[in-house]
Amino acid sequence: MKRILGIAMVLGLVGGLTVMAQEVKPGKVDVVDLGKDVKLEMVLVPAGKFKMGSPASEKGRNDNETQHEVTLTKPFYMGKYEVTQEQWEGLMENNPSKIKGAKYPVTNVSWEDCQEFIKKLNAKPNGGYRLPTEAEWEHACRAGTSTAYSFGDSLTKSDANINGESTKAVGSYKPNAFGLYDLHGNVWEWCEDWKADYPAGAVTDPKGPATGTYRVLRGGSFYANGLYARSSNRSAGTPSNRYFYLGFRLARTP
Repeated sequence: MKRILGIAMVLGLVGGLTVMAQEVKPGKVDVVDLGKDVKLEMVLVPAGKFKMGSPASEKGRNDNETQHEVTLTKPFYMGKYEVTQEQWEGLMENNPSKIKGAKYPVTNVSWEDCQEFIKKLNAKPNGGYRLPTEAEWEHACRAGTSTAYSFGDSLTKSDANINGESTKAVGSYKPNAFGLYDLHGNVWEWCEDWKADYPAGAVTDPKGPATGTYRVLRGGSFYANGLYARSSNRSAGTPSNRYFYLGFRLARTP
């Protein structure tokens, strides 16, 4: 089975002040009832300024991780967890996942499949759901850090589901400083953007190019080693790709 191979340093800004990693706190949690006792939890991530990409010294660094300054001018909600099989099944009435479990992340879903799920979710009251942009994803993952991972410059199997044989229930490991789980490992997560080279200078609210061939994937998976789970690591797949290690996480505009 072909493995998908696998961008961000952070200096978060809140109220114009640089936020050190130890000052970052979990955001407000919005709980949405999807019916049949299935809940969707979204965490409010603050606006901020950070360095996206990686320094030349970072172990495992790829050439497409050119470090640059990114400013996100608006806060956004990010899924506390990856979308689960029970959430998917409640809306789509099917479960494409190879490894089954209600609280496990849904897998074998393409970028196009995710759009169908989001379309149905947005048909409910209080919509605005979407996939995160690549910049939003990395900002949420870093949670104020400038290290290779949100937990430091190394990642072990006690920190995240990497180098394993199976997905695990969402929330099986500790959260990052924003209160988000499993951004390192478990399943690769689709982002909204088409993949392209980073800009040479600073950017504000980037959304990627208007067209492309591959959609961005982030976070690594249980099926890969920790270098692919770095906060800055970038991967991609065609919008129709479905694999047992591909899933997604929702974002929402407040």
